[in-house]
Amino acid sequence: MDLGLTGRRAAVASATSGLGFATAQALVAEGAEVTICGHDAGRAEQAAARLGNGTRWIVTDLTHPMAGERFVTESVELMGGLDILVTNAPGPPAGTFATARLDDYPKALELNLLSVVRMCAAAVPAMRRGGWGRIVAITSISVRQPIANLILSNTARAGATGFLKTLAREVAADGITVNSIQPGLHETGRVRGVYGEGLDEEIAQIPSRVLGRPEDFGAAAAFLCSDQARYITGVALPVDGGVYQALQ
Repeated sequence: MDLGLTGRRAAVASATSGLGFATAQALVAEGAEVTICGHDAGRAEQAAARLGNGTRWIVTDLTHPMAGERFVTESVELMGGLDILVTNAPGPPAGTFATARLDDYPKALELNLLSVVRMCAAAVPAMRRGGWGRIVAITSISVRQPIANLILSNTARAGATGFLKTLAREVAADGITVNSIQPGLHETGRVRGVYGEGLDEEIAQIPSRVLGRPEDFGAAAAFLCSDQARYITGVALPVDGGVYQALQ
């Protein structure tokens, strides 16, 4: 299926590895012009080289306020506009209500909520000028079903989901769709780092009994960026191997 993405300009945040990289890879495969960011110059340059097709890279640390806005602004300058924004950021440290400090919450909100707001604020004007846009946020299944020992991520990403749903309604008439994808456990360094030796036990709880493949996640993200997905907006899509159990 041709997703109609040839020549579209996409900014994919935190895309030097994991699900961000897989999403950038899927967009490049569909002919999109892509700019990625990462906090380490060497890794960002290497990831862009692996992606190929002239992928550009920017160094930015999304833990810093305004870094997300700068990433989008610089991407617009590099590519001469912007059609697609994929928001993404590393997860905050693990922790529970008992172990997380109050000082940890503002940092988590900056990383996984306010960075999303700032990137969208920078991207929407360019999309409105073009009369077409796709915003896809990589969040977490924890928005629907909180994950133990990840209270900071659960809290921040839930706020981002509320923001994205509201934004979707406000920009729909401008030809801009806003959706999020809520990954469960995938074969990434982040997942292996969080669960360590307990990962096999977690996999046993997944109905499909396997970790998700990043490339399959990337394909789902690319579809939401497509022409065919023009009537899908305000959706939060679980990609989790069947972990989420509720009817709604």
